Formats: sequence, structure tokens, C-alpha cells
Amino acid sequence: MKIVVIADTHMSEKGTWLPERLENELKTTDLIIHAGDWKALGVYHMLSGYAEVKGVYGNVDGEDIQEVFPEKQLVELNGYKIGVVHGHGEKKTTDRRALEAFERDEPDIIIFGHSHIPLLRYYKKKLLLNPGSPTDKRTNPYYSFAVLQLGRELKAGHVFYKDKT
Repeated sequence: MKIVVIADTHMSEKGTWLPERLENELKTTDLIIHAGDWKALGVYHMLSGYAEVKGVYGNVDGEDIQEVFPEKQLVELNGYKIGVVHGHGEKKTTDRRALEAFERDEPDIIIFGHSHIPLLRYYKKKLLLNPGSPTDKRTNPYYSFAVLQLGRELKAGHVFYKDKT
């Protein structure tokens, strides 16, 4: 099973478009996970044209998005438990807040966003994954998203690109 993981799209209703590099990956995915800060529900509608979409709301998301998506979500796919949360809050680091959101759930993978900083590392036996942002790189040198392959083996990696057109 192939999953494209994104977060922090921060796209408005006007002029919404997805970067070509992301669109190319979406054409072959089985599922899309968005870790919040959509900003516009139109992003969900665009993404759902490619595959099923699961996600959570972030700190910039309004009531329209909060009515569709939860604050955190735990999904089981191909024998893996995946926790999804945006990661915003006060004190501590974003990855620490994400870990604490699922401390009782024991997921195999925790997906989060908020910082726009790509991250892929293990903490104890949990894979922590922040895809970065495909549309708002902030001070990072590249735009990014992540791809998960869930099969007999777990494969995870980022896709980095300079131009978001």
C-alpha cells in the first residue's frame, strides 16, 4: 500500500493548485494522509480526486475543516497503527507533543506537521514522520512531502523539490 503524506498546505480557496511533483505522486497512491493546516476545504476536494483522504485539522484551520476532520486520528492499515496529529500547542517540541498525543495508543508510526520541517526518525519503536510542506517551505531549502510503503516491509522517505509549479 502506497501512502502520500502531506501537511501544512496553507492553501486558500482562490488559486488553489498542487505542485506538479506532488500531483505526479498522487496519481499512483492508494491513500493520502494530511496532517493539518489545510486552510481551505477545497484542498480536501482536490486531493480526494486522486485517492481516499484521511487527515486532521491544524491550528490555522477554521470550523469548516474542524467539522470534517478530528484533532487526532488513529488508523490501522496493513497491520500498522498510524497516529496522525498536527502537533501544535504550547511548550515542548512539535515531535514531543505528537508523541504525547498517542502515548496510550502505541502506534507504529506517528505523522505530524506544524513545524514545516521534514523529519524521519525513530523514537524508541515509533517512526516519527513530518512530511514538511509541499507548498510553504518557509526557511527550508526545499518543498517536501513523504511517501510511505506499507507491506511486509515498512518503507518511508521524503520527496524534496525546489520549484512548486
